[in-house]
Amino acid sequence: MTLTRTAAPRIAAVAIGRNEGARLLACLDALQGQAGRIVYVDSGSTDGSVEAARARGAEVVSLDMTLPFTAARARNAGIARLTETGPRPELVQFVDGDCILDPGWIPAALACLDAHPSVAVACGRRRERFPEASVYNRLCDREWNTPVGPARACGGDALMRLDAIEAAGLYNPTLIAGEEPELCVRLRAQGWEIRRLDAEMTLHDADMHRFGQWWTRMRRSGHAWAEGAAMHGAAPERHCIPGLIRALTWGAALPALILAAAILIHPAALLLAGIYPLQVLRLARRGGFGRDAWETALFMTLGKFPETQGALGYALGRLRRRPARLIEYKGG
Repeated sequence: MTLTRTAAPRIAAVAIGRNEGARLLACLDALQGQAGRIVYVDSGSTDGSVEAARARGAEVVSLDMTLPFTAARARNAGIARLTETGPRPELVQFVDGDCILDPGWIPAALACLDAHPSVAVACGRRRERFPEASVYNRLCDREWNTPVGPARACGGDALMRLDAIEAAGLYNPTLIAGEEPELCVRLRAQGWEIRRLDAEMTLHDADMHRFGQWWTRMRRSGHAWAEGAAMHGAAPERHCIPGLIRALTWGAALPALILAAAILIHPAALLLAGIYPLQVLRLARRGGFGRDAWETALFMTLGKFPETQGALGYALGRLRRRPARLIEYKGG
């Protein structure tokens, strides 16, 4: 299926970004011809992104940066532009400014939504643009490879029905992370389906080259799990509960028990920390002991510590009634 002239006006695109430079230009160029309208929401860029986006024909929305920034607020601003001015689209392709849309994605996603009226969100395979640049980029690329078929959530890139996300209440603008899965919880509660297609969707540039960047990103994941569980963790949804339990078990409960046993019973109890390399071995075996399996196993196990840090940070902030602050890994 190829995208027809009659299909394009049904679709608009909302790209969000800040200081993405050449990545943003590639993002906007890839959207040309794929959507009737392209809205770029800028979050205080100082690299000429606003001017460059306008030069490429995008409608530009500049967020009020006196208010706390979240990607959710930026996407809502893009939706507001589409609904308050110009022709209203039926579908919206959301994309982050560091992503490049695959030319075959819109036809594949459109075919899915046309064939399945109960599907509100179609997403596909997001890949890392430079997976061999660092182990951290490779970890991201594997993370994006989620199962094909009915899904509980999508990521930042997806084609969505505008009426459905409006009826669900749009993105929660207060969330600093995990805003797409949280929106999908509300969509599914209204009877909508989320579907992940076996189709190439976007190329993403994580641009992670330092351990500190990876740690910060995992800390953000822990925060998202804790906040998501606080919002929708009750049965039967149990949103984010499994991930949060795994993080707190390996990142807090086990270390505390081992340390307590070493202090109260015998220092030899510290040998129980050997459970961590055994966990790495178990996970690597499950993946076949190749390079990818060892990398995934090691960082999946180690990642429980920054995830726990993020979850406990959320809990402490909530206890103190302090609003969450953005956790950014790029440039960090």
